[in-house]
Amino acid sequence: MHISSEQNHLGGSASKNQAAIYRILDANLDRAREGLRIIEEWCRFGLHQTESTQQVKHLRQRLATWHTAEIRAERNTPADPGTRLSHPQEESRLSVQQVLQANFCRTQEALRVLEEYGKLISPEMGADCKQMRYQVYTLESSLAGYQRYQRLQQAQSYLVTSAHERLLETVEAALAGGIAVVQYREKTLDDCDRLQIAQQLKLLCHRYSALFIVNDRVDLALAADADGVHLGQNDLPIEFAREILGANRIIGRSTTNPDQMQQAIAAGADYIGVGPVYATPTKPDKPAVGLDYVSYAAAHATVPWFAIGGISVDNLNEVLDAGAERVAVVRAIMAAEQPTLMSQYFVAQLHHRQTLKTLPKTVI
Repeated sequence: MHISSEQNHLGGSASKNQAAIYRILDANLDRAREGLRIIEEWCRFGLHQTESTQQVKHLRQRLATWHTAEIRAERNTPADPGTRLSHPQEESRLSVQQVLQANFCRTQEALRVLEEYGKLISPEMGADCKQMRYQVYTLESSLAGYQRYQRLQQAQSYLVTSAHERLLETVEAALAGGIAVVQYREKTLDDCDRLQIAQQLKLLCHRYSALFIVNDRVDLALAADADGVHLGQNDLPIEFAREILGANRIIGRSTTNPDQMQQAIAAGADYIGVGPVYATPTKPDKPAVGLDYVSYAAAHATVPWFAIGGISVDNLNEVLDAGAERVAVVRAIMAAEQPTLMSQYFVAQLHHRQTLKTLPKTVI
């Protein structure tokens, strides 16, 4: 590679400019490859995703072909002022999600630099880095979707919020107790306030590696960058919600009987709510469906499902005995004096039941 006098549009000494451009390319090739390697390791060891792992590895190898000895020869790390710069946000990570997000951003920014400065070296390099940048955008979306579905499969505890003077404080306490999914349900505030709260709740949930779902409102879920939306029977049809949200976000549907369950699954719901199991003031217009529907769901549901409606410490074991492995609660945690302890109780009971099911009968 070499910059000709015709290609050099920066003025001054061509050789001096060439050295600076090579250093820019070297730094950003390193940055992009390092970012991709961090993403690749999680695809390999965290997600056990062979296809994604190979895709990221291929991107790294493509970048390596542009990282020539000629570019490396201009590296001058001791004289680089950027090595002494830092930012407080770079000094800690609170979750794997933050690690991935930071390194996707790092990789995308580096590829954009490579795209522009690479054009001074080779039009092919600029075009190749542009295509890789788009591929990284697509990979980020698909990987986020895969992680959401993986966490949904693993989730057993689900909190639906209610109006509360200390909403954020209570939700964080529940998350500290191990709650895996939080649904923001709010019927009275205006949209601006709802969006602001939804964005704050999303950050809280992701800090604790929990899923964040918005009740009813597909537009609000999209605006808040939520992990998904939960739809009632009278809300937007699932197929339309999917068109808006795309393939990488979660869609749940409330169901009260076997027909609704089958319809929701056929329409593409990622999970369903089964209830209300018991009468609840949260849904005063819906009669309790009882434990029979819980047992039916245990035998027939082909997607994750959460028993919901009036579930408390007093009747949790009845619901689990009927076949539930996942439960959603509202008042039991939102109205608790100690939301963290209450959440820990639900999480521990669900985990205990799951452990008993996996033990050999001779051990039990």
